[in-house]
This record gives sequence, structure tokens and C-alpha cells, in this order.
Amino acid sequence: ESYFGDVFYLPWSQIHLDVIAKLERTVEKGEIFALAMPRGSGKTTLCQIAILWAILTGRRSFAVLIAATASRAADLLEDVKVWLETSEPLFEDFPEVCCPIRKLERIASRARGQKHHGEPTRIGWKAGELVLPTIEGSASSGACIAVAGMSGSDIRGLSHTRADGKKIRPNLVLIDDPQTRESAQSLTQCATLEKIIKSDVLGMAGPGKRLACCVTMTAVAVDDVAERLLDRRKNPEFRGERYRLMNALPESPLWEEYRKIREAELINDGSGEQATAFYAKRRAEMDAGALPTWEARYNSDEISAVQHAMNLKFRDEASFLSEYQNQPINEEEERGTFDGEQLTAATSGRPRGFIP
Repeated sequence: ESYFGDVFYLPWSQIHLDVIAKLERTVEKGEIFALAMPRGSGKTTLCQIAILWAILTGRRSFAVLIAATASRAADLLEDVKVWLETSEPLFEDFPEVCCPIRKLERIASRARGQKHHGEPTRIGWKAGELVLPTIEGSASSGACIAVAGMSGSDIRGLSHTRADGKKIRPNLVLIDDPQTRESAQSLTQCATLEKIIKSDVLGMAGPGKRLACCVTMTAVAVDDVAERLLDRRKNPEFRGERYRLMNALPESPLWEEYRKIREAELINDGSGEQATAFYAKRRAEMDAGALPTWEARYNSDEISAVQHAMNLKFRDEASFLSEYQNQPINEEEERGTFDGEQLTAATSGRPRGFIP
């Protein structure tokens, strides 16, 4: 709220407070968590700022941010760099970090020659790595933030040599959405990603060292990586927690009438105003039984979190269940199977063996 009020501009939900508490415990106590949050809840930004907080305050010295691909992870690090470069509140409270970064003026080649009181700052400004300046008395002196994709070769062997010659290995890892939609549909790729997380990632700290690790994700398909890590029976070490956009959907049959009104409007290039007016007049009745988890989450053309959730559900129920409820369904099973009469009607219309 103090440093990133423009990023977190809506009131917190209880989900956010729970996840922030878990991220703090991850950083401070070296715990391991797996969290599934609804799409658009800000989990990626929470991961980025958790790393920034851990590094700037000296709670962790080497953090790694992992995403599904190396290029995606590099983009996440770029956001952190921009915040350190441009944020006035961060500059005021952490000048020993932000001032040397600003002096680079986004020219990476200046990093090699930068000095403070005649001593090299050894600042690092690369596409996939950020090394904070070595400044005497700084809690984050020489700390490192690196990024990697979900590849064993990207993850294994990551290390950083500080100005004092000491070689350190990662002691904080945050994994943000480790799977793509394509990999989530492949049982082979899911098994590989699960193995990378449980062996390569959790082994990054080295012998005798405890690694703090948090995996934030969205369940995309049945038995994907998210589903496996969230299952406390299969992976109890990750203490999986599954959060939903709606803890309970509304019970009123009026939503079906609302859906028809809204679809008719959208077909005619309307804005959905009539459907919203219909809901506004009957809101108390239509909200009965609904339990939204984030009251402040709805668009400017909507009037409540319940309406927002139902609009998402009507748009694509399968996506709503997976991406917002973290309860993916087997779409192949949902489609069912054809019987003989259906197949006949879909082809020639003639029974098998009939000669015209």
C-alpha cells in the first residue's frame, strides 16, 4: 500500500491477505507453499513484490523468479527493474539501491565501471539477472535476483559470486504459473514439470540449506501440475491451498432470464445495460446463496462481484471453472459420446447397410 498503491488500487480480499501472509512466511521462515488463485487476482505481481521486499530488506540474498518460459520470467524481472528505477518512495527509503541503478541511465555497459567512494559497486544489469550494488552498510548489498524458465537446464547449477568471493546459491524461489495451456493438456509434460519442481527447484539451495519456495498458479486442466501440487495427499510438503472467485454460486432461477437478456443485447451489439438494469432491480433475490471471495472485483459496466462472476460463467463455463474456480473439468467427458442414431443423422441419414 505504501510503495505500490497504484498497482494494488482495489480493497483487499481475504484471499489476498491469506496469500500475503503465506508469502511472508515463505520468505521469513523458509516454508514451502502451493497456491491456486483465480485468474486476474494479482498473484504474479504479489510474487514480484514479495521478491523485492525480501531482497531490499535483507531477508534473502539470492532470489529466483521462475515462470513457464525464460522469456516470460525475464519480462517479470523487467518490471522489478522499472520499479527500482522510477519509484520515488523506493528511492527515498532505499537510496543505496535505487541511486546506483538510476546512475546507469539504462545503459548496461556502465555497470562494469561504476564506483562508490572509489570502490566498485559490482552492480549487475542483465536481461535475466539483477545484482544489487555492493554498498557498505546496505542490507541488500550484493544481493541477486535471477530468472529462469521451467527447464531443468535453466534451473540446475544457478549460483552467484559476491564481491567478497563467497559463492552463494538461491535461498528463495517463487514460481509463477509454471505451465502453459498446452503443457497442462499433456500428461507427459505435466509429469516432467512436476519432477522439475520437486527435484531441480527444491534442490537449488544445496546440501544442508533450506530453500524458501512458493508456487502460485491456476488449475487449467484435470490432473495438471497445479492439480498435483495442490493435492495434499500426493504432495503434502507443498500444503496446497485452492482459492476460488466464488465460494458459492447464486441459487436464483432469475439468472437464466438474465443470461437470455444479456445474450440478446450482445448479439445486437448492445452493452448489456438492460441485463444490468434487470439485475439491479432484483439484486437481493438474485444474490441469494452467493458467496463471492472478492467483493471489489467487478468491471465498470457491472454493479457487483456476483454479477461479474456470473458474466464470466455465461461466457465460457469450462474456463470459468478452471481459471476462476480452480476446479477444472474433463471437457472430453463432458461432451459425452455419440450413439448410433446421432451418428447416422450427422452423416447420410441412412441406416447402416441400406442400399438407396
